Amino acid sequence: MSADSEEGDWLDKICGLCIGHPGVPGVSRNWKFCPPMSDNTNTQPSQNQLDTKAQAWSALFSEPMSDLVKRYTSSVFFDQRMWKADITGSLAHAEMLAAQGVIGQDDFASIQKGMAQIKQEIESGAFEWKLDLEDVHLNIEARLTALVGDAGKRLHTGRSRNDQVATDVRLWLRDEIDLIEGLLKELQLSLVEVAEKNVEVILPGFTHLQVAQPVSFGHHMLAYVEMFKRDAERMLDVRKRVNVLPLGSAALAGTTYPLDRERVAKTLGMEGVSQNSLDGVSDRDFAIEFSAAASLCMVHVSRLSEELIIWMSQNFGFIKIADRFTTGSSIMPQKKNPDVPELARGKTGRVVGHLMGLITLMKGQPLAYNKDNQEDKEPLFDTVDTLKDTLRIFAEMMGGQVNPATGAKEGGITVNAANMRAAALKGYATATDLADYLVKKGLPFRDAHETVAHAVKLASAKGVDLSELPLAELQSFNPSVEADVFEVLSLEGSLNARNTLGGTAPAQVRIQLAKHRARLAG
Repeated sequence: MSADSEEGDWLDKICGLCIGHPGVPGVSRNWKFCPPMSDNTNTQPSQNQLDTKAQAWSALFSEPMSDLVKRYTSSVFFDQRMWKADITGSLAHAEMLAAQGVIGQDDFASIQKGMAQIKQEIESGAFEWKLDLEDVHLNIEARLTALVGDAGKRLHTGRSRNDQVATDVRLWLRDEIDLIEGLLKELQLSLVEVAEKNVEVILPGFTHLQVAQPVSFGHHMLAYVEMFKRDAERMLDVRKRVNVLPLGSAALAGTTYPLDRERVAKTLGMEGVSQNSLDGVSDRDFAIEFSAAASLCMVHVSRLSEELIIWMSQNFGFIKIADRFTTGSSIMPQKKNPDVPELARGKTGRVVGHLMGLITLMKGQPLAYNKDNQEDKEPLFDTVDTLKDTLRIFAEMMGGQVNPATGAKEGGITVNAANMRAAALKGYATATDLADYLVKKGLPFRDAHETVAHAVKLASAKGVDLSELPLAELQSFNPSVEADVFEVLSLEGSLNARNTLGGTAPAQVRIQLAKHRARLAG
């Protein structure tokens, strides 16, 4: 075909905007600057669907998405953090497709090579994230196709973004749970270290924020160790249900390709595959369950924070927090504010709010996948970030930081044992011990309770502790009282008397410390 005839063909396709421009009769033709436009009868698909998202979703659509809707529906600028999970899941899928003969081994090799380059680009910051491609999955797949051609297009065989994103979230969350487990262990170790240093330190135990009974400060710290131990157990339990493979469910009904889903699950280190394709792509109960476990953990952090805030106040003066975890006042130069525990208390509400949001997100959705589920990621991501940061900070705030030069921990909370002891003496903390003493002398407990109430009334009137009442006055309430009662009424005597499993006696606290040390060393 001659050049002139080629030009004629192009001119037949010329757009209206070219009138008066090169290519119009009477004007020197230069059609290179005016490529042919598709007419209304042209139904040929584009060569690369992912490259034309800005124009239209696919050949089915006649107009592009509006910019506002594009921004509204896009998730790439927050879900890109799942890029590693997306690549890992895609490679496992591609390996299975090749093993099943769905794609060729050369295609799989090309996909591996392309993904390796994409990984390097993302890690170096050279990867271009495109809003038009909406999410992390399409961005990676589009770049893969640009790098390796048709092999990249074959990667999506036998899967949908529905099962792909469900898989990616599970892979990402599984890794985050593993990190959280480590952080929970560090926090427990910090609390154990504080407890070990303060086994003999006496703290007033409170009920209704009233002085109730004396307890070992070490025992008090181990109460939080028990809470965070259960939190860690819950995380491990959640992990089992997170670590299930939905890939292979495709959009909602499964796929016609001979997939080996168990092979993919094994490759990814998952404990099994989802048994129903509709359920696999649609439910986010695993994210809700994780958020519930995270909320409980933050609740325990918040309870500890509340106590730290109270103990740090001048009215109590039980502890000091290292300066790096406090702030000053803009107007009152004498102040050190417990900003970290206060903020943790506030962030607990934030995490609990995310849990409520996820539950609400899920409750109204019919089967199967709905766009609603795009909203699962930001609250989940923020919950993970908040929990990890909080656990890291609290481990250091309670137990201190390792000095690289010495290898020893420095900082952490400073305990004022004298102030704790003085506070324990203010509230007749050993009253129950006196009642127990009378019971052991044969008095029914209810009668002993009433007798001690009269003794406390007298001590209060005289402005002294029960242990400071003369023996004769104590005997006036019950003649069975003997001189050994003063051993019972001492703070140390009260602690040592509670030498039962789980009790506050220093001997029991040391037994518990040894158990926690052995558990956390495993």
